[in-house]
This record gives sequence, structure tokens and C-alpha cells, in this order.
Amino acid sequence: MQACTLVARAKINLYLEILGSRPDGYSEVAMILQSIALADRVRLQRRPHGIHLICTHPEVPADARNLAYRAAELLQKECQTNLGVEIHIEKQIPVAAGLAGGSANAAAVLVGLNQLWGLGLTVRELQHLAARLGSDIPFCVQGGTQLATGR
Repeated sequence: MQACTLVARAKINLYLEILGSRPDGYSEVAMILQSIALADRVRLQRRPHGIHLICTHPEVPADARNLAYRAAELLQKECQTNLGVEIHIEKQIPVAAGLAGGSANAAAVLVGLNQLWGLGLTVRELQHLAARLGSDIPFCVQGGTQLATGR
């Protein structure tokens, strides 16, 4: 497989309860999260090396400030591969709207590169890596309707 296209769905919080403070500076929460139809399209094209990101939205960075880019870097490092990728993000989720657009794109990159590079990681392993990038990303790896607790 040389390329794949994934749907990166936005998410909403159906329920949110702040349960207290955590020693790591985050809040202890209980939430019900739901994927919705609004989505970005993320196309991944295998390259011999490097990470190249293109996005249709001018306010979205195309470098290591982008969570999708950082997801690809994390997989390269953790799976000790020199394989590369071109990431093309077609934005439909509004930027900075609290709908987890960047998180959804990062999750799509983790899932897609796992397939494209033949890494063989489980959903659980992908979610553990996703948690290193951001709190919403593990949810976005699987999506659907989920109860989230912790940070």
C-alpha cells in the first residue's frame, strides 16, 4: 500500500464533570465523548523518508507545531523507522473551535501510518502513543461514543 485516505471526525462532549485537581496540573474529569459527522480528510502518501505536510487551511501550521506532523514523528521514533510520508489535510472542521480537529488529524495519522508502514500496532498501543501527544487523541483513535475519565 502506497497511500490511504482517512476520515478524521470532530468530537463533542455530551457530558463533562470536573471532579477535582490532579498533581500533574490537569483536572480530574468524567466525560461522555461523541464523534460527529463533521470531518477532515487526511490523505497519507508513503515517501522514502521525511515528513511533508500540506493543509488546505492557511491558519494550520505545516511543520512540527502541527499535531499530525508530531504524530508521524512519534511513530518514526518509537518504531525506529526511517520511512517517510506526505500528509495532506483537507480541513472541514473549524480551526480552534473545540471540536478536536487537530487531535482527530493526529489520530488519523497514527492509524493510517500504522497501516501504510506495516507497523502492526494494536489500537491500545496507538492510544498509548496518542496520549503522549494530547488528551483528546486517544479517543479520536477509536471514536464513537465513549466514557472518558482521568485527565
